[in-house]
Amino acid sequence: MDTVDAPAAGRASRPGPSYEDSRYCPKFHSAVELIGRRWNGAILLAIIRGADRYKDVLDAVPGLSERLLAQRLKELEQARIIERDVIPSTPVRITYHLTPRGIELAEAIEPLLAWGDRWIDLDSEDPA
Repeated sequence: MDTVDAPAAGRASRPGPSYEDSRYCPKFHSAVELIGRRWNGAILLAIIRGADRYKDVLDAVPGLSERLLAQRLKELEQARIIERDVIPSTPVRITYHLTPRGIELAEAIEPLLAWGDRWIDLDSEDPA
């Protein structure tokens, strides 16, 4: 198991604000809450990977109810992470896609996916 000595973690070598700069904590917390809210991460991942219709997202996320999917899609739309397009046809077709803000969030999620692939063992009793 890899360990990192906290004082030697390289704070001085990392660019950007120091951990003492509390202006960034509320924004970080909000970002983590947005992604960490139940089902949001899985819904976003489904959309990132190409699900663009309600049913596609629902099928891509096992255990997600229709009611919660509708609620979470509205929340992600209000946060300007996704956009909902209504295509006038018979029947009406509704699609979802990432906004520029959502695309940038997807780019931030990619390293987390890589980390999970490397370090999370779903076959273990202790996945973390």
